[in-house]
Amino acid sequence: MRRQDTSATFTSAGPNAQLMSIGVCYFPEHWPSERWERDVEQMAEAGIEYVRMAEFSWAVLEPERGEFDFEWLDEAVELIDDHGMKAVLCTPTASPPRWLVDERPDILQRDRDGTVKHAGSRRHYCFNSPAYREETERVVREMADHYADDPRVVGWQTDNEYGCHGTADCYCEDCADAFRDWLDERYADADELNEAWGTTFWSQQYDAIEDVDVPKPTPAQDHPSYALDFRRFTSDSIIEYNRLQTDLLEEYNDDWFVTHNFMNLFPSIDIYEMGEDLDLVSWDSYPTGHVQEAGESSHDELRAGNPDLLSFNHDVYRSILGKPFWVMEQQPGDVNWPPHSAQPAEGAMRLWAHHATAHGADAVVYFRWRRCLEAQEQYHAGLRKQDGSADRGYHDAQTAAGELLEIEGGANADDSDGLESTDAPVAILNDYENIWAIAGQEHAPDFDYWALLQSFYRPLRARGVSVDIVHPESDLEEYEAVVAPALHLLTADLADHLTEYAESGGQLLFGPRTGVKDEYNKFRPAPQPGPLAELVGATVDQHESAPEHLETTVAPVDGDGADDDLPYRTWAEWLNPTEAEPILEYTSEGVTAGKTAAVRNTVGDGTVVYCGVQPEADLGDELIGALLERAEIPHAATLPDGVRATVRDGVTWLCNFTSNEVTVEGEGGQTDEESIDWRLGGPELEPFDLAVAAGDVIDGLSVSVHRGD
Repeated sequence: MRRQDTSATFTSAGPNAQLMSIGVCYFPEHWPSERWERDVEQMAEAGIEYVRMAEFSWAVLEPERGEFDFEWLDEAVELIDDHGMKAVLCTPTASPPRWLVDERPDILQRDRDGTVKHAGSRRHYCFNSPAYREETERVVREMADHYADDPRVVGWQTDNEYGCHGTADCYCEDCADAFRDWLDERYADADELNEAWGTTFWSQQYDAIEDVDVPKPTPAQDHPSYALDFRRFTSDSIIEYNRLQTDLLEEYNDDWFVTHNFMNLFPSIDIYEMGEDLDLVSWDSYPTGHVQEAGESSHDELRAGNPDLLSFNHDVYRSILGKPFWVMEQQPGDVNWPPHSAQPAEGAMRLWAHHATAHGADAVVYFRWRRCLEAQEQYHAGLRKQDGSADRGYHDAQTAAGELLEIEGGANADDSDGLESTDAPVAILNDYENIWAIAGQEHAPDFDYWALLQSFYRPLRARGVSVDIVHPESDLEEYEAVVAPALHLLTADLADHLTEYAESGGQLLFGPRTGVKDEYNKFRPAPQPGPLAELVGATVDQHESAPEHLETTVAPVDGDGADDDLPYRTWAEWLNPTEAEPILEYTSEGVTAGKTAAVRNTVGDGTVVYCGVQPEADLGDELIGALLERAEIPHAATLPDGVRATVRDGVTWLCNFTSNEVTVEGEGGQTDEESIDWRLGGPELEPFDLAVAAGDVIDGLSVSVHRGD
C-alpha cells in the first residue's frame, strides 16, 4: 500500500516559499566544531534550504555498543535551524562500524565464489542477514526516537544508494536460506518449480525446494528461469530491508517524509514496487560520470553530460509516484569515480539545477558542501574547496537558487503551492523483470536494455515532448501515445491491457524482442509476439543479432529508393504480416533483403506499430515523428543534439548542453519579446546556458546553431 501523500507538508521550507529548493549534503563530523557555524552561515548566504546529514556516521553516533552520542548532530541541527534551513537526516546503515563487524562478522556479504566482502569501505552488509536486520532496527529506533518530536528535522533518507558497488547481490548462507523461503512461498513443491522453470534441460531437476542454492560458479551460464527468480528475490530482499526502515520511521513521526536516493539507470531494484514504501523519490545525479558509464563521450558531454540521459533518469524517478522528486546528490564540480574527471563547463552546475527543475525536481541537493581532507573521496569536489573558500559550484548553486525563486514567483503569482509536476502526453513502458530476463540471454554483446529504451526516448525529447516512464501495468488511459520498447516477458493479462488501450483510441508503438517469453522466462509454443500476435497483426518469422560491421538498413515500403535507407543496430526481426500493413522492409544485402521489418495495424479506434529492429537516430526520428502526428501531439521541430526544451506547469525551459551558441525561434520564426515572454535570459543562448519562457511555447519551436570556428 502506498504511503500517504504528504508532499504539501515537506516540499517547502515555509508556507510562502518556492517549491524548488537548493540543498547540500554536509558532514559536520569531518570538521572541527568551531568551523560549523561559519559553514552554516555560508549555506544560508547561498540560498540553501535543506541540509542532508548523517548517512555514514554510525561509528560517530555509536562509538561503542549502546553508547550513543547525539550531541554533535544536535548542535548541527540547531545551527541549521538558527539560519532558517531544515535538516534531512539519514539512517547510517550503509556503513556498519568496525566494532559491529568484529562482534557479528556474519553480517558481511559474500561474492558468488564465497569471498567475503570485508569492512574497509562501505556497503559491506547483507540485506538478508537476521543479525544485520536486528542491528538496523536498533540504530534506526534510537535515531527516530531521539528526533521524533524535533520539528527542525523534516525528513529522512534511508541508508544510501542500495546496491552501489555491485552489492545488490549476496551469496551467503543467510541469502541461501532466504531464497529457499522465497521460493517456498511461490511454488507448492519441487514438481511445480521444475515445471515452471523447465529443469529437464541438462538434468537440472530438483528433488526438493530445499535443494535450491544461491548461484555458484558454473562452467556455463545460469538457467534463465532460475536466474530470473534470483533477480526477483534480490530485489524483494532490498525492498523488504528498506521497508523495515520506513515502517520504523513512520512509527515515530508520520509527518516526516521518507525517501531513498536511487542511482543512474540502476537495474537491480524494482523501483516501482519500492516506491510504494516512500513518500518522496530521489536520485543521485552526476552528469559527467554517468555519460562515461554509457560509453564513448563527446567533448560537450564530458563538460556537461548528455541531457537525454539526465532527463531519462529524472523522468523515471518522477514517474514512480507521479509527483515531484528530489535530486538528492547533485554533482558540484569534478568527481572522483568515473574514468576521467573533466572539469564541468562554466555554468554547468547551474544548468543541471534548472534542467532537473524542468523535469519535475522540487529540490536539488549538491553533494557535498566541502571537499574532504581524507579517505576515498578526497578527489570529489564540494561547493567549497578543502580550505573552505568558495568553489565553482558554490556560485552556480547560489545563482540557481535566486533564479528559481524569481521564476516560480512570476509563474505562480496567485499560486502559493508553486510548480506542479510535468504533464506528459506520452508514456514509455519500463519493467525491471524484463531487464533481468534479457540480461541472462542478451544474445548480442552490445545489446543494452537501457539503450533500446533511449533510442525511442531521445526523439521524443528532441521534439520537446514530455514523457512518463511507467510500469506496463499502469493506467494508460491518460496518455495519447504509449511506447513499449522491450516487453520481453508478456502475460495474457498484460496483452489484454494493451489491447484495451489501443482499441479505445490509443497510439501504440512496440520495439523488438516483444512478447518473446512467458513470466517464467520460457518460450511459448507459439510464434512471437505470443499473446500480442492479434493486436500486432503479424508474427515474427526469424530474428538475428547484428555485429557493427554487418550492413543494417531498412527503408519505407513506399519509399523512392536507396536514399530512403535508415540504419538500425544490434537486433533485427523479420515479420509475417497477417492483418497488418508492412511499413518498413530490409534493404541490406543478404538473407534479410526485402523482408518486412515493421508493420502498422488498425485496432478499434487506435493504431499499433511493431518495429522489429533497434533504431538508430534517423529511424527513431521517423518512427516517433509518425507517432506524434497520429496522436496529434504538439511538438517542436527536431532540436539539435544537446539542446532541449521542457515544459513544467506552464513554464518552458530551454537548455543548451553544447559549446555552441544557439538561437531559439518560436512558431513562425519569431524571437522577439512579443511572441515569447522570457522570464530568464532570451532567445540567444550562450554555450552551456539556459533560458526560461512563460507559457508552453513548444509547438512549432525551433533552434538554430551558431558553431564557433
